[in-house]
Amino acid sequence: MTFKTKMSEPARLARWRLRRWQAFLRWRRLSLAGSPVLFANSFPKSGTHLLTQVMHGFSRIGPAVDGGLPAVVTFDGFTGRQRSQTEILADLRRLLPGDIAYGHVHAFPQAVEFLCQDGMAAYFILRDPRDVVVSHVHYVAEMAPSHIHHRYYHEVLHTFDERLKASIAGVPEQELERAAGKPVFEALPDIRQRFEPFFGWLERPQALVLRYEDFLSERRETVQKVLEHAIRRGFKPASPFDEAVGALEASIDPQRSPTFRSGKAGGWRSAFNDEHRQLFQQVAGDLIARLGYEA
Repeated sequence: MTFKTKMSEPARLARWRLRRWQAFLRWRRLSLAGSPVLFANSFPKSGTHLLTQVMHGFSRIGPAVDGGLPAVVTFDGFTGRQRSQTEILADLRRLLPGDIAYGHVHAFPQAVEFLCQDGMAAYFILRDPRDVVVSHVHYVAEMAPSHIHHRYYHEVLHTFDERLKASIAGVPEQELERAAGKPVFEALPDIRQRFEPFFGWLERPQALVLRYEDFLSERRETVQKVLEHAIRRGFKPASPFDEAVGALEASIDPQRSPTFRSGKAGGWRSAFNDEHRQLFQQVAGDLIARLGYEA
């Protein structure tokens, strides 16, 4: 945890408590008991902010709280250190009924058990991994100067071609450390290795699997599925169903995302050349088929 994060933690907790009290008053309740925790989980660069915008809309249609808590992450973005399962579970266990939260959480058994229990409405959003690696290049190289891999992508890799190959095939720990000038704790795994720890979420009906592309092509229907899942998990909207769906849909504004770039699907087709396609197929194996993006 950085010094800045340590200093901001008390302020975040105070804001979280204040917003919970405001929700009590708004919905004329003494507590939010019975409302599920709404947790938006995602593979990085797969539409995280889009899904969290929909989640934030729940605070306007029923007993839910956008408390402003930090993301529950597996890897520290500043050091590259993989956080322990104990640390991740501690973040999850402090969530209270009605809280809206998000993160990048691997499907290790205790996390799956926790987020799939009664009182939880969990979601997992994914995206075509070929688009993910393209987005990863732009994010690390151009949009996230504090990211542990930024210096390597910005100063060692000088072309988009080199950067895309690195995002597909990964980078050894030693190379990243030389560029960063400090320990980075972890190598950058290849795209399949990065996705494998999330596979467990695809097998649990208690966690609704969503695709980024569906929000682009079938937004209303996809948002409706989001609300239906929350209702099945115990959420009680204060508005009629169609009105509630409209409010959640109206929450989506990609331009408000700090990492928004193009908001398109299938951009990998113009970004990949034949060498990238061959490398991706070699590294990813059946990943595309397993996620349902190709037969």
